[in-house]
Formats: sequence, structure tokens, C-alpha cells
Amino acid sequence: MLRIGIIGASGYSGSELMRILSNHTGDIKITCATSRTYAGQPVGRVLPNLRGLVDIKFEDPEVDQIAPRVDLVFLGLPHKTAMTFVPKFLDHNKKVIDFSADYRLKKADVYEKWYQEHTSPHLLEKAVYGLPEIHRDEIRNADLIANPGCFPTGAILAILPALKYDIADAQGIVIDSKTGMSGAGIAPSEATHLPSRYDNFTAYKVGSHRHTPEIEQELSLASCKDVSVAFVPHYVPMSRGILTTVYLRLSKAVSTIELLGIYTQHYKDEPFVRVLDEGEIPQTQAVRGSNFCDIGLKVLEKTKTAIVISAIDNLTKGASSQAIQNMNIVSGFPETAGLMYAGLMP
Repeated sequence: MLRIGIIGASGYSGSELMRILSNHTGDIKITCATSRTYAGQPVGRVLPNLRGLVDIKFEDPEVDQIAPRVDLVFLGLPHKTAMTFVPKFLDHNKKVIDFSADYRLKKADVYEKWYQEHTSPHLLEKAVYGLPEIHRDEIRNADLIANPGCFPTGAILAILPALKYDIADAQGIVIDSKTGMSGAGIAPSEATHLPSRYDNFTAYKVGSHRHTPEIEQELSLASCKDVSVAFVPHYVPMSRGILTTVYLRLSKAVSTIELLGIYTQHYKDEPFVRVLDEGEIPQTQAVRGSNFCDIGLKVLEKTKTAIVISAIDNLTKGASSQAIQNMNIVSGFPETAGLMYAGLMP
């Protein structure tokens, strides 16, 4: 049996993680779920959708008390907080899947430019970036998996085939993403307050979003090119989902049908990437609550531009279900275990 601990389990990603794990087909058990706010309270009382499914109480996140009861831990903690826990669990020889950005970037100076001081930079090379469509073989033998950001997941999957097959320029890629409000986390703020967001649509962190270096790093490594992107995220008044529209300058003449063929061939063995037919456009409702990434595209031959659109759920393929996909790989379960289900209807 794989014993699972979830550190920071009462947030959106943590609750989704427990929801999905409660239907997992493998020999697993959630033995620990932590929350400083709700310590001592039953999970099903705090998160009513899990009543009768997760029959444990929240507890304080004390590593020495938790480590003997788990084989693998998911860390659903904020940036910087996570790096105070990761080394301790690794010292206890536990597998760690970290939701924060603390171990996604390979260079400490890059991390510190976009975030804050890194207190365990020696672990950056040890960490494996947890996007299975790129790093599946490395994930299998990893002790520390850095679960990708939600925006990078949709953007990287939309862009990579065009770069790998030398179809598009690696410089000046434009990424326009729209996200539901759950992407801002469970803690309320002025930016996420209902009167501010209802019937409103706005860009934020224009050209300065912290996911930018993550996207550039992974696309550069996977394509062996020096990739630069202009990334602009937007808040839209919906609870969950990310729709990403990418604008690529074509480096060679290609039709929509030909480019669709390249994408279809590239992802033919990927169980959670669905390349849509010509004329079909991805939509967030089609992937809501699932681990799927839907991709559609169109070539504008007049302007030598490819428009590639992806849709994911920021809480699942952008966070929790992708973490379980990584758990399946590192633990020897079938990669699709507990994840092959359709999206949630509204």
C-alpha cells in the first residue's frame, strides 16, 4: 500500500487532490492531511464534498510526526513555505511532489530574480519538472517532483510540437491566457472579491508574471532552442479553467491540416492530450475537472502565423490531477489510474 500525506490540504488544490485520490484504483491510502486553520476537524466537515470519502481529521504539519506514516507527500504550500518542508521530507527518504514554484526553475539566480531567496538551491538540479509529456522517464526515478504551474502546462503543450519540428520561430512567441478565479488561491483578496470580478475581464501582471521563466526554461530545454515569450494572463469571471491562445510566427510554409498532422503525431501516445479536428476550438467546459488538455489550431497563411489554442482545468491538469499523474508514474501505477474520466459539467 502507498501511504499518502497531503501538506496544506484544505486549499483548492488540496481538496481536489483528495477528491480524485478517493476514486483512485490503486492500493493507496491518505494517512495524513494537514491544515493549520482546521487542525482537529474532520476533513468531511470542512470539505462537505468529501464526507464519507476521506475519513480522517486535519492535523498540524509536523514533519517528524508525519514522516513515519507516509511513503509519499504532496505539498500544497505557498512559495517559500514549501522549501522549509521539502528538505526535511527528503531527509526522511520520502517521495515529494511539490505544488509550489520553489523547485521548478533550475537556476537559483533566476528563481531569486522572480521570487525570493532560495534556502536549498542544492536541490534544484535534483528536482524533476513534473510535466509527464516531456519528462516521463526522469519522473520514474525522481525523489522530488516539481509539479508545473497551471499557465505553463497549457502554454508548453500548445507550443512545443511547433518548435520541436522547426515549424515556428523560437523568439517572440505571444501567449495570451485567461484563467478562472480559483487560480488566485483560496485566500480572499481585493482582486478576487466578487464585486471586483463579476462581469469583469482584466489583464494582470502584464509582462511580469512569475510563470514566464518557467515556460521559457522548459520550452528551451525540450526544443534545444533559445525561447523567449511575451506572456499576458487575464482574469475572467468563472471559477476554474484556463484557455490559452498562442501566436507563433511560422518559419516554413505549412497548412492547417499539415500542422494538425504534426501535433496529432507528436501527441499520439499521450493519454491526456487531445488534438481536436480542423475547425474545432478548445473550450474550458470540455475539460473542467479532468486531466485533459485539449488543443486546436489554425494557420493564417496570409500572415504566416499559427494560432494554437489549449484548454485545461487549472485545478486538475494545472495542479492536482497532474500531480496524481506524476504519483502514478513514480509509484509504478498505470499512468492513467484514477484519472480517465470525463470533465465535470457545470
